[in-house]
Amino acid sequence: MPEKSDGRRPIKARSAAWAQHAAAALAARGVSPNQISVASVLFAAGGGVLLGWHPTSAGLLACALAIQARLICNLLDGMVAIEGGKKSALGALYNEFPDRLADTVLIVPLGYAAGMPALGWLGALAAALTAYVRAFGGALGLAQDFRGPMAKQHRMAVMTIGCVLAAGEAAFGPTKYSLIGAGLIVALGSIATCVTRTRAIAKQLQHG
Repeated sequence: MPEKSDGRRPIKARSAAWAQHAAAALAARGVSPNQISVASVLFAAGGGVLLGWHPTSAGLLACALAIQARLICNLLDGMVAIEGGKKSALGALYNEFPDRLADTVLIVPLGYAAGMPALGWLGALAAALTAYVRAFGGALGLAQDFRGPMAKQHRMAVMTIGCVLAAGEAAFGPTKYSLIGAGLIVALGSIATCVTRTRAIAKQLQHG
């Protein structure tokens, strides 16, 4: 069965005190959910630039931080919108389109940094397709399915770990095993996610 029924990705951190305080503070200062969504793309783009054009140990660690900043924005935009009562008519667009951009500007540079550009493009395409399958299920009237094995938070976790490991690897030599491994996991895991979500949709339609 799908992992959630209210249209939002299930994130345990929503109940964390720091997240609730941060969302309340942003809402009180008039920051809109859409602005936070745009900020997530800017953090992702910054990480992608570092990953693709400055993959030194420092650049890779900074990219890992940028990825986490992107995820924090993804957490807070929904909280400000729902819990903070700042939903807008354009909220659905800002909830989806920035995520697709953020994934792309991170995963494509991952392939280039790993010395395998095609792997980055494959991973970005597969990541976009996971969202397409999820949204298509919603268009059929089903609850949107955020299951993995390589949903957004999983992709970003793999990339974060890959960047941290690659930072250590770069300090000892020119090998890129960590980045290649991260790229393969993201790409193949995203393809597997498309399969699991499609099978779940088919099962629900058959037994609907």
